[in-house]
Amino acid sequence: MPLRKAFGEALLPIVDAVYPPRCPACGSSIGTQSGLCPDCWASLVVPAEPGCVRCQRPMETDAIGGEIVCAPCLQAPPRHDGIAAATLYGDASRKLILAYKHGRKLGLAPLLARMIAARLPEFAEPPLLVPVPLHRFRLWKRGFNQAALLARELEGLGRGELLVDGLARRKATPSLGGMGAKARQRALAGAIVARPGARERLQGRDVVLVDDVLTSGATSDACVSALKRAGAGRVVLACFARVLDEAMPAGQQHETGRKTETPGAAKAPGAT
Repeated sequence: MPLRKAFGEALLPIVDAVYPPRCPACGSSIGTQSGLCPDCWASLVVPAEPGCVRCQRPMETDAIGGEIVCAPCLQAPPRHDGIAAATLYGDASRKLILAYKHGRKLGLAPLLARMIAARLPEFAEPPLLVPVPLHRFRLWKRGFNQAALLARELEGLGRGELLVDGLARRKATPSLGGMGAKARQRALAGAIVARPGARERLQGRDVVLVDDVLTSGATSDACVSALKRAGAGRVVLACFARVLDEAMPAGQQHETGRKTETPGAAKAPGAT
């Protein structure tokens, strides 16, 4: 056992005595510092199978074999090459995202990353792990990029090579919540680009684009477009929570506030 890990485990009883383990979602007492209570584990909604081969949208079907493609992907084929979402956005995942990003409980990153890693597809070669970028003013204000922390944890789990500065957000963008598709496109036009110094590494490489929450997909589409213009090959989106109300159990859909051109496009609490 590495000395650092052994030293850390030796201190766990002291840490537990000073800071009794509590569920980061609901505050209930739990046995360890890195987990959830049984009720919160049970309330997390994991995307079900079978799903669309293009976007992994859960689908009800009696078909046996063959590729299933959902109606939205048939109507407008996505730019990305798949979505790996650890959970669907609901009460429990919302609380975790808010605690992680806005409550600054950065110790949740390993837990969230392990759940994302379990949903990632296999790649022939290790992919590049590229976080969705923050504008420098947002990064200065928040103090960290939550997507970059998740990407670093995924690298530690052996799920790829971190390219933390693969993308840059060169202009600040307003909140996309409540905007229609065309308005979101205008807001993001030219905002996200591949960094010149990263283009050589991106050439022909598979990429996992990492974020905490996937809402309307407008930001991820801009990122995928920038990556593919820079020469990247397959680009898979990886997130902890995906807003997909039609796949959620009754009563767990998030509040959209007002209609938008795309289902689920309204701002989900905790999303960027």
